[in-house]
Order: sequence, then C-alpha cells, then structure tokens
Amino acid sequence: MSENKVIDESIQGEALMIEKPEKANGKKLFLESYGCAMNFSDSEIVASILKDEGYTTTNDFFEADVIFVNTCAIREGAEQRVRQRLTEYKKAKKGNPELIVGVLGCMAERLKSKFLEEEKLVDIVVGPDAYRDLPNLIASAEDGNKAVNVLLSKEETYADITPVRLGGNGVNAFISITRGCDNMCAFCVVPFTRGRERSRDPETIVKEAQDLFNDGYREVTLLGQNVDSYLWTGGGLKKENLSTDEIKNATTFSQLLEKVALVNPELRVRFSTSHPKDMTDDVLYTIAKYENICSYIHLPVQSGNTRVLEMMNRGYTREWYLNRIDAIRRIIPDCSISMDIITGFCSETEEEHQDTLSLMEAVKYDFGYMFAYSERPKTLAERKYKDDVPAEVKSRRLSEIVALQLEHSAMRTKRGVGKVHKVLVEGVSKKSKEQLFGRNTQSTVVVFPKENFKPGDYVNVLAESCTGATLIGKAI
Repeated sequence: MSENKVIDESIQGEALMIEKPEKANGKKLFLESYGCAMNFSDSEIVASILKDEGYTTTNDFFEADVIFVNTCAIREGAEQRVRQRLTEYKKAKKGNPELIVGVLGCMAERLKSKFLEEEKLVDIVVGPDAYRDLPNLIASAEDGNKAVNVLLSKEETYADITPVRLGGNGVNAFISITRGCDNMCAFCVVPFTRGRERSRDPETIVKEAQDLFNDGYREVTLLGQNVDSYLWTGGGLKKENLSTDEIKNATTFSQLLEKVALVNPELRVRFSTSHPKDMTDDVLYTIAKYENICSYIHLPVQSGNTRVLEMMNRGYTREWYLNRIDAIRRIIPDCSISMDIITGFCSETEEEHQDTLSLMEAVKYDFGYMFAYSERPKTLAERKYKDDVPAEVKSRRLSEIVALQLEHSAMRTKRGVGKVHKVLVEGVSKKSKEQLFGRNTQSTVVVFPKENFKPGDYVNVLAESCTGATLIGKAI
C-alpha cells in the first residue's frame, strides 16, 4: 500500500527500555511498538504491569526471555512490517527454544488465534483490553501452552495503573483519556480491535498530569480515538442514556481540558485526535482561554467530497467541516491545523478527488497524514463496497495531494519567520550537537543554538529562516 506523510509523529518499531523493577525475577523483556501514539501509551501500561512482576528490559532481543510486539492494524503496510519482525523472532527461537514471543494490540485483536494456529509465529496473543492478564498468559506459555486473551471490555481504562514512561525525553508524555471508538467509519478497524468507547475518570487524568509535572515533564498529550466525545458521568453511561441532570453534572472534553491546563501554567497541553462532527465551540474557547493549551488541532477530513464522506460514514459534510475550520480560525486565529486524508476510496471519481484538492486549497493545512485507501477486513467498506479505484490512479492522486500539502506546509512555516516563538526544548538536533530543537505552540519544530539551555526549558526564539517544515533561529 502506498502511504505518504508530511511530518510523521507515529511510532514505528521502537524498542523500549524500563527502569529496574523493585523485585527482580531474573527475566528480561524486549518490548517493541508499532503504529500510533495510543499504541505507545499502551506499551507503557504493559511495561508497568510486567515491572511489577519483576521483569527488567533489554534493547537486544537476543538477550530476552520474553518478546512482545505491540501492533497496529489500521493499514496493510503496518501489518506487513509486524509480520516481518515476528518472522525474525521466530528464527531467534531456534537458538533459544524457551523464548516466549507474543503479539499485543490491534493486530492481535483482529487476527486472534490465527497467529498461533495457522502461522505459528507467536506463543501469546493479547488484545488491548487484556493486558492485566499478561502474567497468567506468560506462565501458561512457559508451561508449553499457547495463550490467548482477546476479550474486549466495556469498562477497562487502566486508570489505576501508573504507566512506566518509556524511551522518551523526559519532557513529553501521553495520557490516555478514552479507549475504543463508537464512530464506525467505513474504512476503519478500530471499533473491532479496540471495542466500544469509554471515558476515564477525570480525577485520575488530572492526577497523572500533576505527577508528570512533578517529575519534570512539561508537556502532556491527551489521547483518544475521538477526544471530543469524552464524557465522564461516573458510571460510564453514554450521553443518549443520561437524564438532563446527569448530562449537566457530567465532565465534558472542554471541562477536562481546563482541569488539566490548571495543573500548572508551565505544563503544556496537547490532544489527539479530534472528530469534526464533535468539535464544539466550547472546546475552541477553552483553548483560546489558556496560553498553555497549544494552538494546534489535528482535524482529520479524509475527503473533500460530501458523497464520499457519506460512504465513509464520517457523520459530516464538506460544508460542516469547513464551518469548523472557520470557527477555529475565528476563535483561535493563530491555530495550526493538520489533517488525515484517504485518497482513492471506493468509487471515488476524478471530480471528487478535485474536491479534496480544492478543500486543501481552502484550508491550507500546516501539515498532514496522507494515504491511498487500503481495504481492511471486517470493515463496512470491505463488506459493502468494491475497492474499484485502480492502484495507479490511487498513486497518482496521492502524489498530487502530497505535492499540494508540501507547498502549503512550506507556506505556513515561512509565515513564522521574523516572529518570536515560545519553544519548549525537547532535545539535541539530529543534524548538530550544537543545536537544540523543540516545538512552538503550533507544533512547528524550531531549531536554535544550544547555549546553556536544556530539555524542558522554555526559550523565546526569533525565527530567522526556515526549511519546508522547520523554523531556524536564535534565542533572545
């Protein structure tokens, strides 16, 4: 499958290390994550559970007693990369027959026991809602049994587990606020691999943010498949099942944003991902009210044509989406906006492709994630529609979308030249040890001489020049 991205924030095959556990069992764990930020966050939960069981970690899978691969099933390309890695681990078992290999996450949920029975690639298969069962499953596998738990839950949020922060920079951290999704977009497997949507107790979220700040972190990203539909009622009920008084007393996403922002003005707050049909003005006004809530919104559009959006079951029209863009521009004038676009969806015509390009021209996104449509098993599109846009047409349309976005990204970045940006330092630049990098409130990367600054510092930087996606300047 073809896929292109402008500024890719996804996690791709990152091996993760955790600190020494309080009790050690002499066994080593190798944990690898693929896919989105939600998977990375889940890996931190897994690390916490296994740390309590006495596991230490290694970045060399040949030293490991247990290997877990946390997987993504959102696109075919991601699944192929995981299969390649699992094949490598299967070969490693020949030199270490007692090695346990397991697959976690969305791909595990989708394929279930196929990994065990047909392909014989792994010993353990664990879905996103069954991580608490890992110690039992490992014990079963060590006894020579194949172990699987892919039961989905309507209640599990792991709210009581303090994640072990993995492989990060000590500055940025993820906080999951919802799990699962109820949107049932025609192209998406998430409702089938992560289950129904449920929100997490806001007090546990605020406490996690406070603890992170106390530990030196200076930015948190609130995660969910659809953060805008966050709603905490104390009982996990959906909005349509609530009385008027219950709705009045519930915590909405805008109220949660405010609670986290009030933890400390020096703690930056981001969130991902928003859904256009649920993006309300009260969220936008909350962002505008607090300087430490970043002026950046990821608002996937998927298509610029209303007929295609209806086939995708997105729940909004082109006009509705542009209305939300107008609201963002009006309420948060300096806000940067990014998107997801899928080109070549079932029956998409050339004119409808042009509608996507014209919407991009109207919005002029700061950056985005762009893909050619790839049919996923069990989705509405797979059951109901024919994947009838030729691969070469998908590829050409994707190339046009990417070229246009590169143009818009460069234009948006250039607007930052000559301005002073408040930058949160994240680390040393990959290109020079004498340079630091960080992001401004719009999520644009800024590079500048390190001087005496360090990760976690806020620095005012005058942008003097830029590349297509990065501002370059000096501290003032």
